[in-house]
Amino acid sequence: MAHVAYVQPTVDSTSVFNSNLFNGKVLFCTGGGSGICRGMTEAMMRHGADAIIIGRKLDRLTQAAKEMSEATGRTCIPAQADVRQPQALKSAVAKAIEQFGKIDFVICGAAGNFLAPISGMSENAFRTVIEIDTIGTYNTVKATLPHVRASKGSYIHVSATLHYRGTPYQVHVSAAKAGVDALSAVLAVEEGPHGVRSNVIAPGPIAGTEGADRLTPKGREFSVTIPAGRLGDVKDVANATVFLFSGAASYITGQILPVDGGTEHLRSVALPYPQAVLDPASQRDSIKSKM
Repeated sequence: MAHVAYVQPTVDSTSVFNSNLFNGKVLFCTGGGSGICRGMTEAMMRHGADAIIIGRKLDRLTQAAKEMSEATGRTCIPAQADVRQPQALKSAVAKAIEQFGKIDFVICGAAGNFLAPISGMSENAFRTVIEIDTIGTYNTVKATLPHVRASKGSYIHVSATLHYRGTPYQVHVSAAKAGVDALSAVLAVEEGPHGVRSNVIAPGPIAGTEGADRLTPKGREFSVTIPAGRLGDVKDVANATVFLFSGAASYITGQILPVDGGTEHLRSVALPYPQAVLDPASQRDSIKSKM
């Protein structure tokens, strides 16, 4: 008789946390118009928070804000801004304050990624990811910090697990996310005495997201090597978000929480090694997207 691995269930946050947990609170989220960050935002709204989502594509932001408002009964507004531009973020913060009067929680989630070896990546491509992920996170913190201090609020930075070991074709995001992790730790130490917490969520492979689609080579199946028995769901990251922003996490700051079903303990290189680094051209058909 064959043994079958147990598959951990996907749980909706509303089955665990009170629906009024964040009543009267306001969330500021970069990258909130799609993917993981949209799921994080909607979860916060389902528990009572209002939100402002920031991104470069106003049409997508507007549609997402409308859909989330209708789904949750809370208020979500869009603000077009590029996180690489400090003044644009300051304008988005001003819009949040005008609409809601405060900011309690911030999700720094704007990011960019693609598959490319160092030998095939331009300096501009590397710099762009650093500017979006690391510098964009810093710019977001700088723009929001006075208001988060005033509310004794909290930050969550969306990172990754790729830099925990050398991951081929991911030097740009590995460097960028290592910087984000370090930034969060310093923020937690410097701002803790002001009543501000800062933590990192590091998602593993999350099914159905643009990032997973871009970074998973054709034909690769991950779920068989994940201890939790399945790929991650956006709800898994959303649940971690609700917990870390809740009062139950008041003693948790400066930490990194991988939400990966145990993937990192068994993670192998997605592309064939060393073939992928000896002959990058041989991997063109398996790489779905490039910058």
